[in-house]
Amino acid sequence: MMTPPPALETRGLRKSFGALPVANDIDFRLERGARHALIGPNGAGKTSFVNLVTGALAVGGGRILLAGEDVTALPQARRVKRGLARTFQINTLFRGLSVLENVCMGIAERLGVAGHLLRPAGARRDVIEEAYRALEQLGIAEDAGRLVRELPYGRQRLVEIAVALGLKPSVLLLDEPAAGVPAAESGIIIETVESLPAEIAVLIIEHDMDLVFRFARRITVLVQGAVLMEGTPEEVAADARVREGYLGEEHGR
Repeated sequence: MMTPPPALETRGLRKSFGALPVANDIDFRLERGARHALIGPNGAGKTSFVNLVTGALAVGGGRILLAGEDVTALPQARRVKRGLARTFQINTLFRGLSVLENVCMGIAERLGVAGHLLRPAGARRDVIEEAYRALEQLGIAEDAGRLVRELPYGRQRLVEIAVALGLKPSVLLLDEPAAGVPAAESGIIIETVESLPAEIAVLIIEHDMDLVFRFARRITVLVQGAVLMEGTPEEVAADARVREGYLGEEHGR
């Protein structure tokens, strides 16, 4: 019986900005249903890697595969249709629209009916019901009618995850979901990330090591656009190069 291909894979992924390499022959595998973290110091190339994978940046070389299919040449929208969704370091929500409207737009985009949202809401009752279910799943259904700009920032990050889930992804890339979130609210983000559906392969890019070590079953360490190491949280925490250069001693004891 053949082993199914990973949910996401890069082979020899390369990209440079002038003389500065941001992706230096990156070989990476995100297994189906994975809970994986990508960490590294500022400037390591983490967000550039996500931008390459999603198609926001054109690759300089190498290949990107989703479920074994080469998507290197596909535009962003086509990759989304293939099951690849992401959130951003700084949320990209429509702050003047309601929470429900934001999630409806993501679902409508997936269904190819975004133009129909200009018609009376009742015409797309299925979209609205699915959006409510996504909000209920993340525990923020009570905010459905509120404008995004009225919400605390931590709740806005949850809305962004709800929009991403509305795309029905098989691969979800979370780019610093706790960035800018006060400590009092970051616990909600952690719980939400932990409760994401098991069938979705999740890659989290995060500076918050407490979140990383609580969530991830595998961790890849990126330094200067290259993979320094990959392993379990225990293996990463025990690696002297990682501990001295990035984690500090608190995670290495």
